[in-house]
Amino acid sequence: MITDVIRSCFPLAAQAVADKAEEINKLNVFPVPDGDTGTNMSLTLGTVVKEVEALRADASMNDIAKAITHGSLMGARGNSGVITSQILRGVAEGLCDAKGKDATTSDIAHALRRGVKVAFQAVRKPVEGTILTVLKDISTKADWCEKKKLSVDECLDTIVVAAYESVARTPDLLPVLKENGVVDSGAFGLATFIDGFVNAYMGKDSTAFSNFKTTAETPDQAKDVVASRVDIEINDDWEGSEYRYCTEFLFHANEGFDRDASLTFLTTMGDCELLVGAQPDYKVHVHTNEPHRILEHMLERGQIFEVYIHNMDLEAQERTEKIAADKDKAPEEPERNLGFVAVASGAGQTEILSSLGVDVIVSGGQTMNPSTADILAAIEQVNARSVIVMPGNSNIVMAAEAAAGACDSKEVRVVKAKSVPQEFSAMFAVDLEASLEENVELMNEAITLVRDGEVTQAVRDSAAADGSPIHEGDIMGIASGEIEVVGSAVDEVCIKLINKMQAEEEGDTLTILAGSDLDDEAFNKILEAIKEEQPDIEIDPHRGEQPLYPIIFSIE
Repeated sequence: MITDVIRSCFPLAAQAVADKAEEINKLNVFPVPDGDTGTNMSLTLGTVVKEVEALRADASMNDIAKAITHGSLMGARGNSGVITSQILRGVAEGLCDAKGKDATTSDIAHALRRGVKVAFQAVRKPVEGTILTVLKDISTKADWCEKKKLSVDECLDTIVVAAYESVARTPDLLPVLKENGVVDSGAFGLATFIDGFVNAYMGKDSTAFSNFKTTAETPDQAKDVVASRVDIEINDDWEGSEYRYCTEFLFHANEGFDRDASLTFLTTMGDCELLVGAQPDYKVHVHTNEPHRILEHMLERGQIFEVYIHNMDLEAQERTEKIAADKDKAPEEPERNLGFVAVASGAGQTEILSSLGVDVIVSGGQTMNPSTADILAAIEQVNARSVIVMPGNSNIVMAAEAAAGACDSKEVRVVKAKSVPQEFSAMFAVDLEASLEENVELMNEAITLVRDGEVTQAVRDSAAADGSPIHEGDIMGIASGEIEVVGSAVDEVCIKLINKMQAEEEGDTLTILAGSDLDDEAFNKILEAIKEEQPDIEIDPHRGEQPLYPIIFSIE
């Protein structure tokens, strides 16, 4: 039965992509070389597996299609994940039209045609040489199989060959791939999924690339054609996309939501824009320099959740470093006694924490909380017997503690630093000669001496700590989680908040971080005003480059 095949084969195909996720990541150079395509596709497929496995044993194809559509939409990560979700949705909808219990070659061809239609409708500007090209090519090949009246097994084998051959052609269609010596990562990810599904259906094991370099006639030979086209280069001359932040989130729309109008707005804010789903549940994805404006626009039209904002500049740098490390692996360092994981957002914050001795920094913070799995993966990366995790935000403490409890390979403790400045102070207190527990005590003591402040913009009407009204667009000064100052300008609110905190308890040192939306000129203006208002305080300024918060500071 079609339902049995999907339920048994889909998890194995998803695992095939998960097994090759890092290999797919390294191929990732388009639209930006941020090295996350394999991870994003794997996360998307993994969510589908969970939804399908939760269905009743007698679930119909319609039930499974709904689970695939909902699971892939809810779990979609990144450009590749969102497009994959639409491919899966279309194919699943197409299989619902099958007349018999078992799929025929005609059913497969019909489902792939439906997949092409849905996926291409979702992407406003399809690019040749990508995952969409492979989808289109295998659909064309399935149509050929239908006309030739091939059996299902013959059709599936033919599709696998077509998928890998299409992947091998991607550098000829997309110049950036040829320049970097790679095939398209999303295309290779889709071929890997199809290959894994077919292998599971036929009871075969996936085989590794061999050295066969002639025209492909079998799936294994088709893989070799891809292998012959790939020699991953270090992409260290990338000048950067016009847009820095990959912004994605789930959206529950109000009644009467105008999808086309919001999609048009997204096109004015960046590129790689996707708004997929059906009323009221959608997935939004866009590359932009102003994620806060995207969030504000959509908040006026519904509710947002599961927000992820990735800095593609940093991810591209990480990809380059990983490839360089693989090409020239140094001898492994001996395992240390103690290592550190911190959560932060912004290139400046990351650089400072690294200089202070943090081994792995998880991207996240306010509005973009990392998952327990993200933190656990970071812990596992640290080459140390014991690890201290700093969540950097009160909303991340529980995920950090869950990750610490789930790690059985290391001794892990959580120091509940609830801001990046607290993380800085905690790292200054570290004594590498002391024990794990002694360092936890030292770091906890250090963060109690830190008072935090942050300046950001209100995205909805609210009220300050004293009950005074706050209107959407107002600038807010927040201390210890309470809105203490409200105004119309960042510099005005920042100065008032610092003065208020100094009046309550005078400190000696001010550490202040400029966000990505605050330029140097404006930052310097604020620093000069602080010197005038607080001449006795020592100022330690840095570019934090955090999104959404033009100013973050601490007073000690």
